[in-house]
Amino acid sequence: MNIKQLTSLALVALITACGGSADTAPTRTSDAGSTAPKEGGQSTVVDTESQPNVVGVAVGSPDHTTLVTAVTTAELVDALSNAGPFTVFAPTNAAFDALPAGTVDGLLKADKRDDLINILEYHVALGVFKTEDMRDGQVQGVVNGGNVTFHVKDGKAMVNDANIVASVPAANGLVLVIDKVLLPK
Repeated sequence: MNIKQLTSLALVALITACGGSADTAPTRTSDAGSTAPKEGGQSTVVDTESQPNVVGVAVGSPDHTTLVTAVTTAELVDALSNAGPFTVFAPTNAAFDALPAGTVDGLLKADKRDDLINILEYHVALGVFKTEDMRDGQVQGVVNGGNVTFHVKDGKAMVNDANIVASVPAANGLVLVIDKVLLPK
């Protein structure tokens, strides 16, 4: 048996094991009523059975609409929908509102996309960093190439100068809700 035949056999076995058939493909209905293959990245995968990923956690939170808008504008939804694991430091809407007037609107403009991406990537670490495992003064690299510092005092955890107010597990990591927007140096 050659590699092509082995691959085809494995694909049929996988599809059959998942309850499908080899001749069915995911489809969606467009506005015109026709069906077409679903296109897009990891974020287009529909999974109503599993725990939501870090993006799904944010999307499901009424306190993170500004963050979701920023991640969507920066076109980072697919990247954050991948396997990870990621720890996302997720500022609340109130944290964004505390920034100087016009900051968020300015960052959402097309000519500021690189700045927005830099700030958002400063809010993502590769790996899962639970608050109970953090050590005071621990420095952690983040996706934009910078570092954040964890602080732990009297059982309360912080990242830089932002309080970690909640921890929400996700299918591809952990969302740590924070009360300030982290700004790279």
